[in-house]
Amino acid sequence: MTNLQKKALIKQGSSKRVAWIGGLAASLIMLPGIFGSTPVLAQKADNNSLNYGELIEKVKAGEVQKVELDETEQIARVYLKGQKQNTPPQQVRLLTQNTELINTLKDKKVDFGEISSANSRAAVGLLINLMWILPLVALMLLFLRRSTNASSQAMNFGKSKARFQMEAKTGVKFEDVAGVEEAKEELQEVVTFLKQPERFTAVGARIPKGVLLIGPPGTGKTLLAKAIAGEAGVPFFSISGSEFVEMFVGVGASRVRDLFKKAKDNAPCLIFIDEIDAVGRQRGAGIGGGNDEREQTLNQLLTEMDGFEGNTGIIIIAATNRPDVLDAALLRPGRFDRQVMVDAPDLKGRLEILQVHARNKKIDPSVSLEAIARRTPGFTGADLANLLNEAAILTARRRKEAVTLLEIDAAVDRVVAGMEGTALVDSKSKRLIAYHEVGHALVGTLLKDHDPVQKVTLIPRGQALGLTWFTPNEEQGLISRSQLKARITATLGGRAAEEVVFGKPEVTTGAGDDLQKVTGMARQMVTRFGMSELGPLSLENQSGEVFLGRDWMNKSDYSEEIAAKIDLQVREIVNNSYIKAKELLEQNRIVLERLVDLLAEQETIEGELFRKIVADHAQVADEKLAISH
Repeated sequence: MTNLQKKALIKQGSSKRVAWIGGLAASLIMLPGIFGSTPVLAQKADNNSLNYGELIEKVKAGEVQKVELDETEQIARVYLKGQKQNTPPQQVRLLTQNTELINTLKDKKVDFGEISSANSRAAVGLLINLMWILPLVALMLLFLRRSTNASSQAMNFGKSKARFQMEAKTGVKFEDVAGVEEAKEELQEVVTFLKQPERFTAVGARIPKGVLLIGPPGTGKTLLAKAIAGEAGVPFFSISGSEFVEMFVGVGASRVRDLFKKAKDNAPCLIFIDEIDAVGRQRGAGIGGGNDEREQTLNQLLTEMDGFEGNTGIIIIAATNRPDVLDAALLRPGRFDRQVMVDAPDLKGRLEILQVHARNKKIDPSVSLEAIARRTPGFTGADLANLLNEAAILTARRRKEAVTLLEIDAAVDRVVAGMEGTALVDSKSKRLIAYHEVGHALVGTLLKDHDPVQKVTLIPRGQALGLTWFTPNEEQGLISRSQLKARITATLGGRAAEEVVFGKPEVTTGAGDDLQKVTGMARQMVTRFGMSELGPLSLENQSGEVFLGRDWMNKSDYSEEIAAKIDLQVREIVNNSYIKAKELLEQNRIVLERLVDLLAEQETIEGELFRKIVADHAQVADEKLAISH
């Protein structure tokens, strides 16, 4: 639609509105004429009524029973003898002087009297005037109300938007929070500070001003704040960091002042600021300076937390997953005295989290929550809650009574890799993908330093046409050089299988993501972890962000000669791993073909069965070798 057409439509719409308003005004103008004019039936009655002379003749003839004289309307209402009870009276237009008529009525002793319709006409006139006035009054009240709301909003613009609860009934206690025992111990002391501060002040301890919860998304930072509020039973303010910042300078600082003023009035109390990095970023950072409004808000927050006037009885709890962007003045003792790490849970923590979320779900007794916890390293509390919820949804979709291991497996696959797609029909592409995935799994299984295979499948999920999962046997905090090389070799196993089976001209683009991963891992081994012939040197740092005051240009920490050596070492690590993967696949070509046939037939091979087949083949090969010798 062109601009001319849009303007024409807007003009047409405005003309319609003008026409509608004009019609409404015309209708209002016609109302007095409608209500004040003589009705049509009355006009017809005037045409059929008596005239003045005929009335006198009928009075003289004794045919008139009663006459009502209306001097206001100059009309006589005549009731004739013998007419029916419900028949309306005859109306006769009177003269200015009606002496003859009155004398005749007196002579014939006809009942007559004077009436006035002025009162009824006044009532009708008042009603008509009200019909004009009432809509105008209503319209004025509407405009007045809008202007009042606008002025009140303008006055409240700098007020804090924090939600306040005199006693936060969050429904969450510390027993509902699992997997973060160290953080819970730290925060339980905060509750004790609020409930029994004399226990600490008696020995000279100073109550902390603030607690900063740091951790990845989904680890339970907001849930911990809810638990503190639920346990403490004190007034609770909750607000997001983004609610301080507006487009007008000074509004955020005003809201901070208002928030702390309310908190002082309700001390002792808790203030929870979620996503504090929205307002607490480093000042003066970025290209062309910082954000003036955000920096003023942060300055006010710093002053309120630990400025010239202290805040007693107010404990601030803040949460962020970006501690690296926070201003240094915000993190010093006296403002945020404690920084509590809320990290992804370990095996024991994941088991406790699963037990919490399994309380209100019907789970089959055959399902082992410990086995699920072992299968989900790296999962956060939110991931585990989503996992059980997806399994429950799948159970309801399949019309089962309880969640079984099948639904758990499908839910893990969905959370990790995405939604399940349609399996490929038996074709060359399907066997090629099978060789690729079995190549990953077989090389990983044959390498002693690699994690055990969990599952190999040809069922597409997300962007992947096939998937191979490896699950570590235990939590891995540190990774050795041999483990990294084993991961690189197994990741290259898919590409190596394509070349071993189909030849170098037939390799596909399916290993594109694998090559990116192995290149990144090999480069980190050389430049960050010192795991190459260049020696124990850290040659590259993690790149800093410009908006955090880092350098606009990434300066190289090494010469061009060292850069060439880095590239040579990365290429050497990747090439040696690729040669190793091809050797393993060529030596185990028989089991490779057997596993590919099985995978093409069943579309999924569980890790336990996969490892058993590889182990049986290795045992047979060892027996043949022993016999030959």
